[in-house]
Amino acid sequence: MVAAQKDELVQGKGLLIIISGPSGVGKGTICQELLRRDTNLAVSTSATTRAIGPGETDGKEYYFFSDQAFQEVVEQDGFLEWAEVHGKRYGTLKSRVQEILDTGRDCILEIDVQGGIQVREKVGACVLIFVKAPSEEELVRRITARDRETPEEIKRRMMTDQWEMTQEEKYQYSVVNEHVDTVVEEVLGIIREERKTNASTIH
Repeated sequence: MVAAQKDELVQGKGLLIIISGPSGVGKGTICQELLRRDTNLAVSTSATTRAIGPGETDGKEYYFFSDQAFQEVVEQDGFLEWAEVHGKRYGTLKSRVQEILDTGRDCILEIDVQGGIQVREKVGACVLIFVKAPSEEELVRRITARDRETPEEIKRRMMTDQWEMTQEEKYQYSVVNEHVDTVVEEVLGIIREERKTNASTIH
């Protein structure tokens, strides 16, 4: 994890919304539903050094960078946050976040917990939402059901997840992803309330 430095984002009327939680908790599904139900929301696509997977498109799921290209952006201070996770690096491009905020839309960052904490430390005005599974057993079931990792990778991922769960108190809000429709409506409710607060602050 890199050292935090204060970053200035020109947010205008848009909110910066962080959605974090352990791997396998369903953050991606929640974000897809949020976009479908609220046209004023946009997700900032992250950059990664991991290999592109079957059915994935560069610029859609991730921007796929070589190690050298990723490092160049790091040295140019082009990431709002970045971290190494299981041997691969992931980062949020400042330019992409600013591009969304410039349109007046609310920008969602679907990022891991250490990335969420970095953004909280670097950008004062953001909405932090922690997503968790109903139980640790259910989280293991979801990760295993993805059938993307070896048993060793699943074990390593679960160790990371256990640490991430200890960081929940650093977030403003916590939601349990037991049923997608329910948790999406809960998150939309949080966003609506934050919009009201943001509007009253601006005016």
